[in-house]
Amino acid sequence: MSGTGRGLRPGHGSRAVGAGAKHRMAFVDRFLATLVHLRHGTAHGLPACWFGVDRSTVNRAIGEV
Repeated sequence: MSGTGRGLRPGHGSRAVGAGAKHRMAFVDRFLATLVHLRHGTAHGLPACWFGVDRSTVNRAIGEV
């Protein structure tokens, strides 16, 4: 019996500071996409087309803002 469970090994699953996905939209762009979505009720595809990103990026941006 090794006694090592999931995530108990040193260094396993930890990330360096600053690691991970980076935002493809600046905060101002995320804020504008959110305002357009809330004010006009547009689908996420329209701001995605305007800013040249995927719909999922706009969806995440609206959720964060």
